[in-house]
Amino acid sequence: MAHYRTTVSSKWDVTTAFTYMADFSNSATWDPGVVSAHRVNPGEVGLGSTFELLASFNGRQLPLTYEVTAFDPPHRVVLRAQTDMVISLDEITFTSTDRGTDVTYDADLRTRGWFKLAAPVVALMFQRLGDRARAGLQRELNV
Repeated sequence: MAHYRTTVSSKWDVTTAFTYMADFSNSATWDPGVVSAHRVNPGEVGLGSTFELLASFNGRQLPLTYEVTAFDPPHRVVLRAQTDMVISLDEITFTSTDRGTDVTYDADLRTRGWFKLAAPVVALMFQRLGDRARAGLQRELNV
């Protein structure tokens, strides 16, 4: 299993940061590993909301459908995607600070099927992808 955890400080208030991050279609703005992202179902984001992403991983594009599996505004949102090759679980938590909000992003990527053979390489690549996403998130949350 590949794991990546980081905390980014934002000047945004906790509600604004939560609203932005919970709408996972915004991931295409800050994560260079996401080619495109859009929300599937209408209405406000909440438990059960789904997002279709096209992720770029080692030169290949991988379609992922994420579903909000936990929703506790403005403190925590959990998103999960599953394919024949991977299970992705992303937990984002929000802590109000004197300067704004600390956003903690905790991502697990579990390989499945024949792709398990590549797990050690995937873990290394996941760290690099996470670092690039972190830089984009830091930039975006401080605009």
